[in-house]
Amino acid sequence: MVLPHANWNYPTAIRFGAGRIAELPEACRTLGIERPLLVTDPALAEMAMVREALAVTGAGLFSGIHANPVGGDVAAGLAAWREGGHDGVIAFGGGSALDVGKVVAFMSGQTRPLWDFEDKADWWTRAEPAGIAPIVAVPTTAGTGSEVGRAGVILDESQSVKKIIFHPKMLPSIVILDPELTVGLPPHITAATGMDALSHCLEAYCAPGFHPMADGIAAEGMKLIARWLPRAVEEGADVEARGHMLAAAAMGATAFQKGLGGMHALSHPIGALAGTHHGLTNAVLMPYVLAFNRTAIERRLSRLAGYIGLDDASFDGFMAWILDLRRRLAIPHSLAELGISGDDVARIAAMAEEDPSAGGNPLPFDAAAARAVLGAAMAGRIG
Repeated sequence: MVLPHANWNYPTAIRFGAGRIAELPEACRTLGIERPLLVTDPALAEMAMVREALAVTGAGLFSGIHANPVGGDVAAGLAAWREGGHDGVIAFGGGSALDVGKVVAFMSGQTRPLWDFEDKADWWTRAEPAGIAPIVAVPTTAGTGSEVGRAGVILDESQSVKKIIFHPKMLPSIVILDPELTVGLPPHITAATGMDALSHCLEAYCAPGFHPMADGIAAEGMKLIARWLPRAVEEGADVEARGHMLAAAAMGATAFQKGLGGMHALSHPIGALAGTHHGLTNAVLMPYVLAFNRTAIERRLSRLAGYIGLDDASFDGFMAWILDLRRRLAIPHSLAELGISGDDVARIAAMAEEDPSAGGNPLPFDAAAARAVLGAAMAGRIG
């Protein structure tokens, strides 16, 4: 099957289809961007796709980004922005590059310091909306969905805490979802980022509250992932599988406007303290958080299991599918396999309780709950 080109306007303008990276110059013109700054990571900066994007747009380049981006990355990006006299951002790459690109565009016209815009209460109202530069987002992984998000996750090194910088207008105005840009991802990165997309859909679907649009998008995203993620990992050049996974990743980030939960409340501090890959950490934590939440989500996951086509449409059937998928994708079974020490549990649990994602968990997720999940995940004990 050849995937068709499509133009979507929910949650923002999305240009989906193989080869649509050719529309990048026109996308910049549509937003009135004449002097773009292309923000990407050091590895991508050396690749042909980025060199071609720079050539056709005349963009400046900033690539000083850590795998888990830090406040200093944003400061360096802003220095490059000002030095080049730029008027818009092309955020190009995986979640780290997309987040930094969006935050640079957001901060380009602000006078307050970065951490004044953390996602707490109504802190976003401190920003000057007119100071937010336009953004074109081009993801090269199918995981975070940051291209359709209104926030960026940045590590505050002074506190070793990942903080969410939020503003509604940080949402990119144009997104280019071109599956050909993801074909070169190695299998283990395809697996980890794909499981990140699954965690977004799953936690959004399980989050309490009434949001049927988010629920529907999350459920369909998981149906796509169930069918296409193993194929994208096993047959990396399959553009159809890559395209469906790009769509599913964007769907996950659209759906999690409803909320996230314990997976993310734990993976943020674990990533901050241990530098682990975010998607991989979510994948390891997934069954333990599901088991903890069972009493609140059992009926909902039974319906979901039937929708995605599992033979056993029950909570246990869904859990079995998750465990089998993790084995198939070579995801580690326990946090100990990621190098997390039992000495870190108390600190991680305390940080998890303070993480904004904790509030979306189906059951209260305080430090005691976080310690219980961490203990199970360290030991590889489910149920």
